[in-house]
Amino acid sequence: MFELVGVSPTDAQKKASTVMGIETALAKASLDVTSLRDPQKTVHEMSAAELASISPRFQFDQFFRAVNAPEFSKLNVSVPDFIKGFNVVLATRSMDDLKDYLRWHYVSTSAKLLPKAFVNENFSFYGQVLSGVAELRPRWKRCVTATDDELGEALGQKFVEKTFGQQGKQRTLEMVHEIEHEMGQDIESINWMSADTKKQAQIKLHAVAEKIGYPDKWRDYSTVTIAADDYFGNWFRANEYESRRDRNKIGKPVDRAEWTMTPPTVNAYYDPSQNNINFPAGILQPPFFSNNAGNAINYGAIGAIVGHELTHGFDDQGRQYDADGNLRDWWTAEDEKRFKEQADCFVKEYSGFSPVPGVNLNGELTLGENTADNGGIRLAYMALLDDLAKKDTPQGLKVDGYSQSQQFFLGYAQDWCENVRPEAARLAAQTDPHSPPEFRVDGVVSNMPQFGEVFGCKPPSRMIAAKTCRVW
Repeated sequence: MFELVGVSPTDAQKKASTVMGIETALAKASLDVTSLRDPQKTVHEMSAAELASISPRFQFDQFFRAVNAPEFSKLNVSVPDFIKGFNVVLATRSMDDLKDYLRWHYVSTSAKLLPKAFVNENFSFYGQVLSGVAELRPRWKRCVTATDDELGEALGQKFVEKTFGQQGKQRTLEMVHEIEHEMGQDIESINWMSADTKKQAQIKLHAVAEKIGYPDKWRDYSTVTIAADDYFGNWFRANEYESRRDRNKIGKPVDRAEWTMTPPTVNAYYDPSQNNINFPAGILQPPFFSNNAGNAINYGAIGAIVGHELTHGFDDQGRQYDADGNLRDWWTAEDEKRFKEQADCFVKEYSGFSPVPGVNLNGELTLGENTADNGGIRLAYMALLDDLAKKDTPQGLKVDGYSQSQQFFLGYAQDWCENVRPEAARLAAQTDPHSPPEFRVDGVVSNMPQFGEVFGCKPPSRMIAAKTCRVW
């Protein structure tokens, strides 16, 4: 990258070593990916003066003025040790080193927007070396991604118009309510939680807000200038708009109607600080959901996703927030102990899974997602059985040769069909809190006796776990 901006090969190597040295120092001052999942380790409220005391080499007060931040009296310093490590870097590195570091970051961050040589160099490392991808995606796909990144709700309006009908929204909402009902039943039935904690859990469950498809109010991009001949400038101005929009939130009430994913996104999320579940229109498409599919398929596909996000409110991370989204311990000490004992089963089980030879999953890192996967599919299956009972539909009723229960599990498995290269699998095992899709299916259904029953699996089949793990 340095050579591409005109630095000689000899000097470019020196500058690259400088950048790597600074990156390494900052990484050592950072929390590891597993610790970052613990909100207790990332909430440190400070005044501006306290921040200044741990970072005397960097004038944060000048920085806040330079970015036109509104006045504020306190802030959250997620990782104080990182700020201290940052201060050490400022104290031990020359100004030229720091300039080189910022120069590389600026070029690297915007590489995808620059001439072809920069695009290819960026892809050769992040795409080929880190992820094993053979070739760069077609330009049209990269342009769609860029538009979604920078003008997501403008693109989202058109996406929703063309793909997402009211019928789909209504069916999804009905399914969400059914699964929330099952979660309430599940809370009451578990034997490791005390009555007092169950009461608090029910309060939190009933306070969960549901957002489906798209925002009630679309974002206004009218102040963003978009020019057909200025791709880099469009990116810069769109980011400037978003930065300003975020800064303007300081000191104001939280907008609980805001989305943090764009409508075309094929994903979903639970927000613990707002206690809401969110399902963009992008994931309410096949294979996750279809108006043309029967309920058995939809409960297995999108229903398990709904249950997954709902369970996040009660996993090792989400359970630390109360019904209003405040970081507050509402568990008894004994319940917390029993919860951790139940969850430890998943830690050990998933730590034994290997996506590529010589690499095992980190059961601590993936605990929250594994808890949500296993709890979510169970809730969705319970909801399906109730739905079948209400409609007097036999579980054994076959469609295309499969019973209702078998269709449920087939719908679930279809969610996670994908191809992945060994390089990407190795990287994900070290950095991704989600287990690879293979284990999001096999690891999950092997913990469900119902799966073995409907497909006739017998021990010692690998589709039946030697020790069944369950929290929710």
